[in-house]
Amino acid sequence: MPDYIIIGGGSAGCVLANRLSEDPDVTVLLLEAGGRDWHPLVHIPAGFAKMTKGINSWGWSTVPQRHVGDRVFWYTQAKVLGGGSSINAQIYTRGNAADYDAWARDHDCAGWGYREVLPYFTRAEDNQRFANDYHGSGGPLGVSNPIAPLPICEAFFRAAQQAGLPFNPDFNGRTQEGVGYYQLTQRGARRSSASVAYLKPVERQRPNLTIRTGVSTTRILVENQRATGVEIFGCDGGDAKRIVAERAVISACGAIGSPKLLMQSGIGPADHLRDVGVDVVHDLPGVGGNLQDHVNLFTISECTGDHSYDAYAKLHRTLSAGIQYLLLGTGPAASSLFETGGFWYADPAARSPDVQFHLGLGSGIEAGVIKLDNPGVTLNSAYLRPKSRGSVRLSSADPSVAPLIDPNYWAEPDDRALAFEGLKLARTIMRQPALEAFIKREILPGPDAFSDNDLFAYACKTAKTDHHPVGTCKMGVDDLAVVDLDLKVRGLEGLYVCDASAMPQIPSSNTNAPTIMIGEKGADLIRGRSPLPPAVFEGNLSREGE
Repeated sequence: MPDYIIIGGGSAGCVLANRLSEDPDVTVLLLEAGGRDWHPLVHIPAGFAKMTKGINSWGWSTVPQRHVGDRVFWYTQAKVLGGGSSINAQIYTRGNAADYDAWARDHDCAGWGYREVLPYFTRAEDNQRFANDYHGSGGPLGVSNPIAPLPICEAFFRAAQQAGLPFNPDFNGRTQEGVGYYQLTQRGARRSSASVAYLKPVERQRPNLTIRTGVSTTRILVENQRATGVEIFGCDGGDAKRIVAERAVISACGAIGSPKLLMQSGIGPADHLRDVGVDVVHDLPGVGGNLQDHVNLFTISECTGDHSYDAYAKLHRTLSAGIQYLLLGTGPAASSLFETGGFWYADPAARSPDVQFHLGLGSGIEAGVIKLDNPGVTLNSAYLRPKSRGSVRLSSADPSVAPLIDPNYWAEPDDRALAFEGLKLARTIMRQPALEAFIKREILPGPDAFSDNDLFAYACKTAKTDHHPVGTCKMGVDDLAVVDLDLKVRGLEGLYVCDASAMPQIPSSNTNAPTIMIGEKGADLIRGRSPLPPAVFEGNLSREGE
């Protein structure tokens, strides 16, 4: 009988498994529905290009998005040990200091302000370049600099500066704004996923930690308002089995999986549960609400020559790149393909950068994005602080049926308007003199697409998710909060949710590093340990002097 059962071996689940099993007097069971992270493309940085196309994912899609021309978005959610950290582009960004201060101030999440969460970011980190107030060394998670940039990356920096954006060597330091190289969750030219960083070093050394993959958790068991264990099906089929937890059950299934599991267990909005035939165990209206995500709009340009990694799609060059990587740990396979980008303002009056760019060193890198016949590059843009809120709901009482995922993109008109401003800025950067030697012409949105109506028509055909869902089991103190500030499910004992679903508001960046932070802080809270002391300096302000 384990003391702790962790459901979901994703980014937060791996952190929890490591930190909770540090105590030799407790036993920890980690359950993951997917398999081990054995696929070779998981560990090769450029393997990301295949991941959004279905490898190690659940294969889910959204419901038609009524504010984006009824477009159905492919919605990659990881199904593998390491979760999103095993299939993402390895970009290490934390968001802005003001994001976490807003959690504490606007969402009444005391203890989750920037000064309180920064020590958990640094505790996790083993940074190759920085060792200062904003960064840590010696932690489990490898964080390093790109080792395979191309000359067009430096030209992009010059072009952005010509458009008025400064160069920034560290998006996670004192200021977030500007362009530069992203730091990456890599170590030694290999992906440093949460599985590699937190599980691999300890699994064989800790007899109190058990990891089971290929196990679907269908229900959390609740008796007398206390979570007592879980019901599972193994990959070998057979009847359902029950496992009892001595101390606590922790859902770490992510922003889609955690609300789905709670609702399957009868924990959620009572009316919805009755509608789909689930017996109500605990009426908790906020479960599955408050879904937030970043919408991605992009411009694709044709290059004047072989300036991107597109040419390596040809078989002989793919083989040569593989040999170079195996022998030297360099070259195209060592690239995450999105190593360059930045943060700036769609709304000039915003309190901190509200648009993010990712320069893709090729075309057709992600699922649903066209690939050019000639070499090309992609510049993604995403508005970072959407007001629109969506939901996750059950379509059936059957746990094997996919959930109804409705991000409700652009329900708020400001979200669409500011997304277009971000795309316009991306196009402006790509037209600067510094890129003339590299860029032949814009292919998408195309020379005739300039009005907002043109951009809307373009978005209805091409917009995609940035793979950053959060918020569906939000923490807080209001009536729609699902977990309290210690991540315990409100109204139940022995049950926690510790993953991106607990975020009350989406961070202004990629979301994997914040999810790992939640795992780090959540482990201390669940163990009953005192939180790490707050950082003792003024945080990474959005603009110098503010």
